Amino acid sequence: MSTSERIKLTSYSTKGGCGCKIGPGELSQVIRSLPAAVPDPNLLVGIDTSDDAGVYKLSDELALVQTVDFFTPIVDDPYSFGQVAAANAISDIYAMGGKPLTALNIVAFPIRTLDKQVLADILRGAGDKMKEAGVTLVGGHSIDDNEPKFGLAVTGLVHPGKVRTNAGSVPGDKLILTKPIGVGILTTSIKKDRLSDEEISRVTQVMATLNKTAAEKMEPFDVHACTDVTGFGLMGHSLEMAKGSGVGIRIIADQVPVLPRVRELAEEGLVPGGTKNNYAHVQDSITFADTLDQVGQWILCDAVTSGGLLISVAGGQAEELLEQLKSAGVEAAIIGETTDEHPGRIVVI
Repeated sequence: MSTSERIKLTSYSTKGGCGCKIGPGELSQVIRSLPAAVPDPNLLVGIDTSDDAGVYKLSDELALVQTVDFFTPIVDDPYSFGQVAAANAISDIYAMGGKPLTALNIVAFPIRTLDKQVLADILRGAGDKMKEAGVTLVGGHSIDDNEPKFGLAVTGLVHPGKVRTNAGSVPGDKLILTKPIGVGILTTSIKKDRLSDEEISRVTQVMATLNKTAAEKMEPFDVHACTDVTGFGLMGHSLEMAKGSGVGIRIIADQVPVLPRVRELAEEGLVPGGTKNNYAHVQDSITFADTLDQVGQWILCDAVTSGGLLISVAGGQAEELLEQLKSAGVEAAIIGETTDEHPGRIVVI
């Protein structure tokens, strides 16, 4: 067994994956203090709607999509960590309706503390995932840091008329989620040695799966808005969609796909701080059903790493899109709808 295979990578960080993001409340306060950007008619998507990536128009036929994402280890296996981090970063391009093209590695690594083979395996995992996505690595940057971190800056292309944002939902849309949630609770359980090898493999497979197929399947449909569900959780990203679109959202709790054992482990207290921060940030904008207890509410707010797409599609097309997603092996479900009631709020039933 190599040094890389024996390492418990998550022990080198206090937080893991997208759960190490700055909380949405604190982040919004910082962003509000930024000076107003110089107006640019070619900037199609900037920071105004908390979207997944920026979009800049180059011509009537072409626009750049740009994003960056990096985080601390979410799993112990270095190769798997590289795969998950790459899939997570590339996902933002898919969420905007774009095709990812190139990437830059972002590396922070304790080069004198951890074996260099660990870093090599992280980069190899990311490289294999980029190859699967058809993304070309063009360079990167590294620093010596006590806590390992890895991610990508990704550039893609999209037609300016086909950009998918998180702010275009209309009343009557159905909401489709393309991956199960509960990742934050399960990866916290990995750090506590509470998951079997099979369970670790399952959650890793979910995180490492590209949203490429889901993005391709939604392309011909009347998708009014799309986002990927990551660190701010299903409720946080749904709320951004509701506020950005000026619609109300109704979520049917028992239709939301959740990974096995999530509830059991959450009841034992294995709920990450990022999940509780998400809940604190959104709770005033959500009406939860009386039948949904605190643990159930936390699960819906769980901080996800490399989650699925949340697709707001014309109601009459939802079943056909769902069928195509499932036929292609995507773990998708219709989890709710948009309404003209209570704009900018969520009702969970």
